[in-house]
Amino acid sequence: MPEAQEPVDARESARPPSSVHHARQQVTDAERLRRRARFLRELNEARQLRERVRPRRAREARMRRQALLMRTFRW
Repeated sequence: MPEAQEPVDARESARPPSSVHHARQQVTDAERLRRRARFLRELNEARQLRERVRPRRAREARMRRQALLMRTFRW
């Protein structure tokens, strides 16, 4: 007859063995670092683009204000 097994805690059965868990953690950390590096590169690129575009926006806003003043000014 088979021996009666003790009930296993569901949390323990779901937990991987320590070596597998450690390997998964390393993969997860490596992936997280890759995603973070990509995000920081894209953020830096977006900031540089914003710096290049900003003077144009200011000039356009100035021109719009000037045009509005010219349209509303009556002789």
